[in-house]
Amino acid sequence: MAQQQLEGNIVDLINGSIQPGRIIIEGNRITDIERIRNKCNRYIIPGFVDAHVHVESSMVTPVEFSRMAVRHGTVAAVSDPHEIANVLGEEGIKFMLENGRKTPFKYMFGAPSCVPATPFETAGAVIDANAIRKILGMEGIGFLAEMMNFPGVVNGDPEVMEKIRAARARNVPVDGHAPGLRGERLKKYVNAGITTDHECTERDEALEKLELGMKILIREGSAARNFKKLIPLMETFPESLMFCTDDSHPDTLTKGHINQLVMRAVSLGYDLFNVLRAASFNAVKHYGLNMGLLKVGDPADFVVVQDLKEFRIMDTYIDGVRVYGDREVYIRPVETEPKNAFTDRRVNPSEFRVMKGSNRMHVIQAIDGELITERTLVTLKDREKEVHSDPDHDLLKIAVINRYNPEVKPSVGFVSGFGIRRGALASSIAHDSHHVVCVGVSDRHIAETVQWIFSNQGGIAVHDGNTVRGLPLPIAGLMTGDPVEITGERYLELTHIAGSMGSSLRAPFMTLSFMALLVIPSLKIGDRGLFDVDAFSFTPLFEQQV
Repeated sequence: MAQQQLEGNIVDLINGSIQPGRIIIEGNRITDIERIRNKCNRYIIPGFVDAHVHVESSMVTPVEFSRMAVRHGTVAAVSDPHEIANVLGEEGIKFMLENGRKTPFKYMFGAPSCVPATPFETAGAVIDANAIRKILGMEGIGFLAEMMNFPGVVNGDPEVMEKIRAARARNVPVDGHAPGLRGERLKKYVNAGITTDHECTERDEALEKLELGMKILIREGSAARNFKKLIPLMETFPESLMFCTDDSHPDTLTKGHINQLVMRAVSLGYDLFNVLRAASFNAVKHYGLNMGLLKVGDPADFVVVQDLKEFRIMDTYIDGVRVYGDREVYIRPVETEPKNAFTDRRVNPSEFRVMKGSNRMHVIQAIDGELITERTLVTLKDREKEVHSDPDHDLLKIAVINRYNPEVKPSVGFVSGFGIRRGALASSIAHDSHHVVCVGVSDRHIAETVQWIFSNQGGIAVHDGNTVRGLPLPIAGLMTGDPVEITGERYLELTHIAGSMGSSLRAPFMTLSFMALLVIPSLKIGDRGLFDVDAFSFTPLFEQQV
């Protein structure tokens, strides 16, 4: 067994020290750490962990995600395959597990707890409590993934509680998802056994959850960015914080990952050791990850950086193997066989007509950089019989088209905040059931853009008023087997086109994908209609006149 030796300033997170040392590696483990007197111009730190991510949101496979993540010093991820499970059920989960085993990157996948996310939408599969027990027994599954049905937990829904009991019986963590939940309802949620939350957008909400014993994951993804408001918690609850991205689109992932959060936190003056523990140690301990923390006997998982300010990645090691160095990735690409669930459908512009029901209409208000939305009431002109998009006032049609059943009529509403003045944007990434969601200026442009998605069996597309261009996603309508770099370039091109059409959103396609997420307040739209998340019930498009 060949021995490796590596010298550097070793950052010890357990003892809170930095000392020059030599790491001795035999096989995949650290067999000794020797102190040395030599001055070193590099630092060795534990590899980073993304404590909550949906790999599918990168639009690439677990292998391709890992090939980019190691460039940024990430060696492990706690991943919820919830997106593909909503499309393909257990078959989708097995795909993620099998593909994830083809990379040295350390994945821990969860058993998706909410498929479908709510009883108010049509998913491609249903995962009940019996299925959860089976999935929790699969190799590579290590936790019950985010329990989004917080009303079900608070109200003691038997099926929901049985899923939580199945996880607790196996002594694995239960992840939470409870945006805005406070007070007595929050206490019931925590007391049910929920251990984490990554949905906090305000410091006070996070503090209440921390004081009840929850771990808070500070999220900074492509759409939801909560780092700025939550990082002050590092002063008082450093042992209960982790870093995560939740959803990272390919263009974002190419620029950086958890390393960016580490750099930002340290630059703000937060304690180096606390920051690095939030980036690795805390997640390793909470989830029981099989990942090393630079101790003798640990797997040799670590990162070599030039300094402890900018954290430029020189080398990344996983199980003693150098997987990144000299600006090269040494994880091999893998050929991927597409799996999908998409009906054939011919789309007609007449399907998106909206006849006025009253003079006051409920409108979704999208917010840049947030998953939550607001709601507004728009007063319509008396003479109108049919309601059209009004780009001059940033009022656009939004439609959700069922991808599994061609007989179901589209659900149509209105949204503001996208800003496009011509054409349409569409995507088969529409959390959580992943129907086709489209926002557009004219019924014809909406129909043509949606048709592109169905004809390609999934993807994202933009209609600039003349032609439709898109990025096919043949794996469940969520992912491609192409490299992140290529996917990111094509995604960025479509984003730029959307910008040229008037959108000022940083990530318009990511924001679009969350307009159908019925578990994030406040007003959303699913395949069955407009949904009031606060009341957790459907709501009419038009306000009823008294």
